Amino acid sequence: MTFQTTIQPSGHSFPIEEQETILEAGLKHGYTLPYSCRDGACGVCKGKVLQGEVDYGKHLGKALTEADKAAGMALFCCAKPKSDLVIECREVSAVADIAVKTMPCRVHKMDKLAEDVMVLQLKLPADERLQFLAGQYIDILLKDQKPRSFSLANAPHHDEFLELHIRNISGGAFTQHVFNEMKERDILRFKGPLGTFFLREDSSKPVIFVASGTGFAPIKAIIEHALYIGVKRPMHFYWGARTLADLYMLDKAAQWQDSGIKFIPVLSDALPEDGWQGRTGFVHQAVLDDFGDLSGHEAYVCGAPVVVEAAHRDFTAQRGLPDDAFFSDAFTFAPKA
Repeated sequence: MTFQTTIQPSGHSFPIEEQETILEAGLKHGYTLPYSCRDGACGVCKGKVLQGEVDYGKHLGKALTEADKAAGMALFCCAKPKSDLVIECREVSAVADIAVKTMPCRVHKMDKLAEDVMVLQLKLPADERLQFLAGQYIDILLKDQKPRSFSLANAPHHDEFLELHIRNISGGAFTQHVFNEMKERDILRFKGPLGTFFLREDSSKPVIFVASGTGFAPIKAIIEHALYIGVKRPMHFYWGARTLADLYMLDKAAQWQDSGIKFIPVLSDALPEDGWQGRTGFVHQAVLDDFGDLSGHEAYVCGAPVVVEAAHRDFTAQRGLPDDAFFSDAFTFAPKA
């Protein structure tokens, strides 16, 4: 059975199935409510039910007391509807609304998807989840070393594990450790979420996504989030790499075309054995070739600094993209400011 939930004071409204929690349904329809553990343990998602009735779900008594229930409070990560609902809750609409945490995590899985690309799945403690916006990054904290910054490649609705895409950088102490010494079940510490690279959902402009190499990671998170919440804006995704093997999740990117994402892979140094019949050259040049006017678009560009800088320069100067419609995250292999 489907009910309706209305958030006050915003007046935003979304449908909710009787087997869904309020938090799950809100996230699915693009409304981000505060949360942390998603397991009824921390109380961060506590809010007031102004009208209607809920099944409180499984939770810890300290997170939601009987006095809380008597006062009309519920944990939105656990509560499921038994009727139409009106709830009172602050919505997370900006980076400033999300708490930055320092947390431990365990290496759950390691997948080497290319000769120099490792995908890590990191598992948080059982009673913890990280709230973040698709496209943000975390800093891996190392003893007596500078933190290492890596974008989150998973979307917020799929947060059982944190996914990182790590390129093996020559001379990089941490990446060498990942490829040669790290093992599943190793413990790491991180700080996050950080950064302002995320989709501006209040815009209706068509979107151009550009990634080079593992700059694919945050773009993947943003696209999966956009598809999940039903964004209808036209979206083009250009992914640049040297060789075919460097497009390490090519099948996944290609599948997005079934959901309306126009995907254009571009290789700069295709090998003869690649048999490449697609676009070649610099990835940002492919955008310039396809679009004579970007004045009504937004561009989200991530990857090597040279790619980000060239895209910003040429999209704005040659194609009229407004400066405030260019969003970027340059992978400098050093802590981000």
